Amino acid sequence: MSATPPASGEDLDEHAARGVSLYNAGRFWEAHEALEVVWRAAVPPERGCWQGLILAAAAMLHRERGNRHGLLTQGALAIRKLDGPVPPGFPVETVRFVQGLRRCVEAGGPVPAMALRAKDS
Repeated sequence: MSATPPASGEDLDEHAARGVSLYNAGRFWEAHEALEVVWRAAVPPERGCWQGLILAAAAMLHRERGNRHGLLTQGALAIRKLDGPVPPGFPVETVRFVQGLRRCVEAGGPVPAMALRAKDS
């Protein structure tokens, strides 16, 4: 991906929302690309969480293509990155997502949905 990450938080929020929406629509490659823009601009500890979501999208792409090895390896890496506490204010819900991802990767369950958290007012 050659695009420079957007400078403002609002633009990053838009890329995150777009990535989640694309993922939920089954457009895993495009979701990976949108989430990568956010990942490139992120700093630890959020950076690892964004990487986990990107790996989850890659795992689902492998699943869609019938590549079990890719599903298992990318899925396991995603679970490792996302399992546990996330930084306060991280905009994507991860607890239920990781539970669903684990069922999908380890037991052939359905593709788990990603969900944005409501912004604190």
